[in-house]
Amino acid sequence: MILHLNPFTGLAGDMLLGALLSAGASVDVVRQAVARTGLTGWRLEAENVRTGALMAVRVRVEVDDDATERPASVLIEMAARTGLPVAERALRAVAGVEAELHGLPAGDVHLHELGGHDTLVDIVGCAAALADLGVTRVHCAPLPLGSGSVETRHGVLPVPAPATLALLRGAQVRSGGEHEAVTPTGAALLRAAETVYGGMPPMEVHATGYGAGTRRLPDRPNVVVATLGRPLAAEDRQVVLSTNLDDVTGELLGHVIARMLAAGAADAWVTPAVMKKGRPAHVLHVLTPVDLADHMETMMFSETGTLGLRRSWVDKVTVPRVIRTVELYGRTVRMKEGPWGVKPEYDDLARLAASTGKSLGTLTREALDAL
Repeated sequence: MILHLNPFTGLAGDMLLGALLSAGASVDVVRQAVARTGLTGWRLEAENVRTGALMAVRVRVEVDDDATERPASVLIEMAARTGLPVAERALRAVAGVEAELHGLPAGDVHLHELGGHDTLVDIVGCAAALADLGVTRVHCAPLPLGSGSVETRHGVLPVPAPATLALLRGAQVRSGGEHEAVTPTGAALLRAAETVYGGMPPMEVHATGYGAGTRRLPDRPNVVVATLGRPLAAEDRQVVLSTNLDDVTGELLGHVIARMLAAGAADAWVTPAVMKKGRPAHVLHVLTPVDLADHMETMMFSETGTLGLRRSWVDKVTVPRVIRTVELYGRTVRMKEGPWGVKPEYDDLARLAASTGKSLGTLTREALDAL
């Protein structure tokens, strides 16, 4: 299932959890997941409330322990007990940006405002709700960042808070929103879910949920909208790695492309370019599954000697296809057939051309006629 979020007035952990419950996630499943952390002295309630002209679900987390400062490692360990990767990744992301911002080793990070029970409940609850709804991909419209300032343990800080901005690295944002429109918890959950930013993808809508924030706004409902549906085309989130090269030979480029494809890249190609000072160059592009991106990146550095590359996320959309076969001159030729055409496999035709002496064009026509 695909989830698309419209952060109409912003996004916080409790707002996202409310929207997911409104869209059909089970509150009992959420409570069970939080219980697996070993957390005690908490209660989670979800209620329908009116915010502006809309009805939405508001989540309330009540805790007996009002401590807000805890070691990040403790919360990460508790989240790991749930077996929910999104929850653990979200807390690791929070710990990582706090360490970066304050110049501390990751193991020494103490969370202040984010160290309370309610943060763990929101993060684990959202991770459990996403799993309960069967969400495999999260999309989100550009986020309003808010304005003003916020009081923290470290004093008054600008909005958006530094931790929020660090967690939103790579996200699409926009101006607008009042006060703290996006919280660090909300930003961490989006990052942990590997959210794709932009418009709503093509999908068949199954449910829509509205999650309410606590602040009352004078002219609009304070909600995040969650739309749940099935994709209309097969989607596969992948990574494109690109680097500009002005000091390599054509032979090396061909070698690198072959190595990348052999190592599991979905595609690899080269485009001509003109760089600064009029220097002719090539741009090497590699389309790779997410889990191979780091390996492919290392290969690009080592094979080309480049000093930098670009990494961008893309959605690879594919249509159904089947592989059929025909027999030509005693050999099998694979035929890739999609909704709008069929094409013989080049490697099969090339081997057949070498053994028969016939041209590729002739063999292509014969293969199509034999189908």
